[in-house]
Amino acid sequence: MSDNHQRYRSIRASLLQMYSSEPRGCNAKQVNILAGLISGIVGSRRTNYPHIASKVPDRAKPESRVKRISRFINAADETQEVHLMPFAVLLLSNLAERTLVLVMDGSEVGRGCLALMLSVLYRGRALPIAWLVVSAKKGHFSQERHIQLLTAVKELLPVGADVVFLGDGEFDGVELQAQLTELDWQYACRTSSNTILYDGEEFSFQDLLLQPGMRLSMPDVSFTRQRFGPVLAIAWWRKGYQEPIYLVTNFELTEEACY
Repeated sequence: MSDNHQRYRSIRASLLQMYSSEPRGCNAKQVNILAGLISGIVGSRRTNYPHIASKVPDRAKPESRVKRISRFINAADETQEVHLMPFAVLLLSNLAERTLVLVMDGSEVGRGCLALMLSVLYRGRALPIAWLVVSAKKGHFSQERHIQLLTAVKELLPVGADVVFLGDGEFDGVELQAQLTELDWQYACRTSSNTILYDGEEFSFQDLLLQPGMRLSMPDVSFTRQRFGPVLAIAWWRKGYQEPIYLVTNFELTEEACY
């Protein structure tokens, strides 16, 4: 048996573990295409359609394999703004036995577009769950977009799932933090050094005399001049790093937020 066949069968078997029973009909077809897509990416180490198709164990012509993969990836409702991975519900359901760690990130994609993506961490990798794309060359998404994506993924989660949200400096908005708090999710997000904090009087991280190897915690402070909170603010200059990071979180313990 060729490596392509072995890899495909192994991946398909792993996907089937997310189903309570053997999928049939359209669902079975979708699983086969998804297994071929993943197998092609792993085998070719590329993400363009021809290279992927070249590693899919199929008797169909390469052109037919390319069309099949393209239809699978692009078969989305044109009116749908948030796009979901086809196996998102099953993946989250199986991972929810432990704490789900969700990571939001924005990046440039394609030709003049930005993608906002929400992924789940699994064994050191970020597995995409949902995303939305807008036409823009650079910049940040609005908090409305952040919450739109968050809300879509929230509907996929099992009831009572324990969730931790992580984000970089784009995702420290007060409205987003309020939404995360309402969902009863824990979060830890990076923020900027000039962020205004309030603890009886205004100050910022820049006012702290932080040195390499130091970690300072400021519990029960208000965040920005909107006075959101109370939150835990952390200034952390980990030993061996060139610069510090600054965090805002609803974790009670500094060690948990940094972890």
